[in-house]
Amino acid sequence: MKAARIATLGIVAALAACSGQSDSPATAGSSMTLVGAGSTFVYPFFSRAFDAYQKANPGVTINYQSIGSGGGIQQFTAHTVDFGATDVPMSAKDLSAIEGGRNSIVEFPVALGGVAIAYDVPGAASGLVLSPDVLASIYLGTVKTWSDPRIARLNRSTKLPDLAIVVVHRADASGTTFIFTDYLSAVSAGWKARVGKSKTVSWPAPSSVGMKGNEGVAGQIKNTPGAIGYVELAYALETEMTYASIVNASGAVVAPSIASVRAAAATKPGVDPVDFSIVNASGKAAYPIAGYTWALLYKHYPDTPKQAALCDLFHWVEADGQKLAVGLDYVDIPSAVSARSAAALGPCTL
Repeated sequence: MKAARIATLGIVAALAACSGQSDSPATAGSSMTLVGAGSTFVYPFFSRAFDAYQKANPGVTINYQSIGSGGGIQQFTAHTVDFGATDVPMSAKDLSAIEGGRNSIVEFPVALGGVAIAYDVPGAASGLVLSPDVLASIYLGTVKTWSDPRIARLNRSTKLPDLAIVVVHRADASGTTFIFTDYLSAVSAGWKARVGKSKTVSWPAPSSVGMKGNEGVAGQIKNTPGAIGYVELAYALETEMTYASIVNASGAVVAPSIASVRAAAATKPGVDPVDFSIVNASGKAAYPIAGYTWALLYKHYPDTPKQAALCDLFHWVEADGQKLAVGLDYVDIPSAVSARSAAALGPCTL
């Protein structure tokens, strides 16, 4: 089963999907293509969810391009795709490039997951403990080796090698980067003042190496002894990477998991495109580096059947699609959040 799930990570989501009912936007004998682009964070979920949607409802072809949140926003804004996906809602600057701004689009969560801090440290299994200040210091470049006393004090039962730390990060505009730098900004005054939070930042550690996509970061870590990087939890689990447990806001040591990400989301059931961060959540069980992926749709499309098809697809993603989440190492969206998303989408009519 694991091999089959890993295989879905490499499949471009080109598939057929629609309701198949008499009032479906794609009726028997017709076809429609929906094109989306953006988040790599959500790609494993979208691949499986869209495939399931195809099997149940042939009629519409969906191409989803896993190019990063920044690229997804750019293509959505340029109207070269029908929908976007981003791990951080559109900023005021992003919205200024769209006629009508926020009033002309719909943004809603479609997936929920954790950001794992993965590493390749010879002799160290998953579960190395990292505190917020140590993790920030690694990415600031002031903790440079795995044998540093600050790491050793947190992991007294593990013999750590005197090995240089190679800091791996995203090279593309990335919502995963936003979630991670949002977390570092929340826990480190030094990071907030020097670097801040964004989809792209200037990485201060001298050993920093940039790679494209969650896939690229994961591959670089797995092939670089001493490397550390941030990847979507599904990538870490599906490719059997080693990853850290993090000291959370309550002082508890928590590993990324379905349960710990769900606990983080439960602390903030009222997320919206303006107030959306769930990093550094309170509560002993909460994993502190987590976030949502947001779908981007226009409120009005010149092609009315296409608008109805998009609406139908994402209503399904918010309902039946969420049943697939846990099996792919995501968290099903809390019911209150999903209900808000369904209300934002509204009815799907031709």
